[in-house]
Amino acid sequence: MEGIARYIYETTRRIVATHPEDEFHFIFDRPYAAQFIFGPNVIPHVYSPPARHPFLWYLWYEWALPRAFKKIKPEVFLSGDMYLSLSSHVPTVMVSHDLNFEHYPEFLPTLVSKYYRHYSPQYHHRADKLIAVSQATKADIIKTYQVKEQKISVATNATPEGFFPFTDQEKKEARLKYAEGAPYFLFVGSLHPRKNLARLLKAFDNFKSSGLPHKLVIYGRQFFKTGDIFDTHKNMGHKESVLFIDSTICTVPEIMGGATALCYPSLFEGFGIPILEGFAAEVPVLTSDISSMPEVAGDAALLVDPLSESSIQDAMLSVTKDKALATELIAKGRQRKTLFSWDKSAEIIYQALTAGRHQ
Repeated sequence: MEGIARYIYETTRRIVATHPEDEFHFIFDRPYAAQFIFGPNVIPHVYSPPARHPFLWYLWYEWALPRAFKKIKPEVFLSGDMYLSLSSHVPTVMVSHDLNFEHYPEFLPTLVSKYYRHYSPQYHHRADKLIAVSQATKADIIKTYQVKEQKISVATNATPEGFFPFTDQEKKEARLKYAEGAPYFLFVGSLHPRKNLARLLKAFDNFKSSGLPHKLVIYGRQFFKTGDIFDTHKNMGHKESVLFIDSTICTVPEIMGGATALCYPSLFEGFGIPILEGFAAEVPVLTSDISSMPEVAGDAALLVDPLSESSIQDAMLSVTKDKALATELIAKGRQRKTLFSWDKSAEIIYQALTAGRHQ
């Protein structure tokens, strides 16, 4: 599960578990897996059509969902993925993860971009209460859509389970398995222009000119508009030192702990869960100095200018050559991750739901 799915999963399963007195109706757009029915107080429903295209998004939220509401008669509706029904009068709490499509519309397919930019302002104003995943996202909502501050609560992401620091032997095994025996930098995330992989590849190419043996492992699935990424890779002088793998090879926890550092120089993030994953695996983290990333990283990561290849390269060199710096970052990251809690975020969302259903 990537960011939004992970957020919904971690928060809703806690809400269900801690509030057995409430009845929850989970509405799916396709056959569901039993693992997502978190308790006996969850009643599942399936309504068509499967929402996998802007036209189908509209049909599902404006036709299927109101139909479901008429049957279920909910007191309040929680939308975890930034869509809601404009035609429904059910009190609604919506989680807003980021407004990347407002700032980088060119990074999405045209129809998707137009849908988001047309409906997202309406969704944010229609929602009775909003949950932002970071203070940066909250500020962006207020500035971009002129939403009143008191309407928005902040409930952050937190560290997914399963991440742990590797022993020296486990690091050696990970390098043999995923990086041909070499030390490696790791990127985790979808292959998408917003993730700034083309600049990371160029920075790494320059880094390799120093003669160091490191590989760069790119972990993630192809997403929208990846042409620039693969064109950049094709023209690298050290392209043989870049390895692309995905979730069919291993999980993120299985590869994270063996990295020399996590490289996450994204152009824009509503939160940036991989930063916390790096902290939990106790590897140094390099990330961007813009949007939400400094808020998540604090002083526990090296902050880089994502528009500067030399800034990214310099950080890679620093964390490789300065062992004291790497040790300091790991120690700070270990403390930093404790500031973020799924339990706390789940309760903030529940309080918003409680307030919504009493309106």
